[in-house]
Amino acid sequence: MTELRSAVSPDGTPIGYTRTGDGPGLVIVPGNNRMAHNYARLASELADRFAVSVLERRGRGASGAQGPAYCLDREIEDVQTVQRAERARLVFGHSYGGLIALQSARTDRSLDRVAVYEPAVSLNGSFDLSFLPEFERLLAAGRHARAMALFLQRTRRTPLPDATPRFVFQVLAALMVRGKSGAEMRDLMPTTPPELSEVLRCDSDGAGYAEVTARTLLIGGTKTPTYLTGVLDPLSRIILDSHVEMLEGADHNAPDENSPHVVAECLAAFLDDEVAGSPPATPTRRRLH
Repeated sequence: MTELRSAVSPDGTPIGYTRTGDGPGLVIVPGNNRMAHNYARLASELADRFAVSVLERRGRGASGAQGPAYCLDREIEDVQTVQRAERARLVFGHSYGGLIALQSARTDRSLDRVAVYEPAVSLNGSFDLSFLPEFERLLAAGRHARAMALFLQRTRRTPLPDATPRFVFQVLAALMVRGKSGAEMRDLMPTTPPELSEVLRCDSDGAGYAEVTARTLLIGGTKTPTYLTGVLDPLSRIILDSHVEMLEGADHNAPDENSPHVVAECLAAFLDDEVAGSPPATPTRRRLH
């Protein structure tokens, strides 16, 4: 059974989360434009082995607003608050949630293991967010479909080829944000600029990630653009106890939309003390099935 719970972050912001399953505590940190319910299938797949808590990150659902003082430090405090409430020593982060998880692990010595799927880590300018000012202007003007089209085209998060005309992205974006079915997406879009600004602010040569002491799994999909997967190998050389695993045929939305069962299988093998051993010396691959 899934429960709705809440904890209060140090700045007084309420942070809602769902809780399901039994076993060692695992906190899931959602990505950009995602809510806790998007990870319901992943949580369900893991609930027979772990007590899974999925954050409703600030700016979403029952949690408080991002607020004018929003920064990655607030997100880190939110994650650690839920970890303490649930006595969780395992964390999984997806995309922007992966950046939060890794940044949190730099100072959190209570973590046993941290796993991330294509974290939004920018190394030496690898994350091209030059479109962000235009995105913000469109959003401020209430042009949600055009803003989303720009986001989809420039982040290359769809299976469409890079040469696809912009009007195709505009049609797809209009479908995503239209009417009642698109209300959630429209509500989430204002959280994007502050989050992407934090990705830019945290751009570095990656040396700071050497502070991560928890055993770390860096997961990627072979169908994802290389600006997201290209940071995994460099991070594995920086984080002492880490390993890369690539999922054949998976894209950036594998944890929440396309292949949660495969991601859950990968996570369980890594997070479960009874089956986890020493990480392989070289990156491994897992096929979708």
